[in-house]
Amino acid sequence: MGTIDDYLADLAAADRDAIDRVYAVARREAPDAEQGKGYGMPALVHDGKPLLSVMRAKKHIGIYPFSPDAVAAVADALDGFPGVSVDKGTIRFQPEHPIPSEVLESLVRARLAQIDRA
Repeated sequence: MGTIDDYLADLAAADRDAIDRVYAVARREAPDAEQGKGYGMPALVHDGKPLLSVMRAKKHIGIYPFSPDAVAAVADALDGFPGVSVDKGTIRFQPEHPIPSEVLESLVRARLAQIDRA
């Protein structure tokens, strides 16, 4: 699998728009992040470490911040949010129920803090 741009090019419009939105929020919070890979997935990379990947799965779009702690940092904000489920290291959502920008910003800041501490 190639870059984020390559990945987005092959998606249906609704999925592409939903995923690109998550990456756009992440880039605002981490403007120095570059396209790369994390665990074989297209991802934004910060200081050589995977920051965030967003991928279409069969039944949802998954946000993978490569950190259960980063997911836990925003889990309460997503509790009861329609179409969203949270697991140990993943946030799943549907394009028609986008994750609020404020939650995405908090998720990215939590992951950035982890990377910067390492």
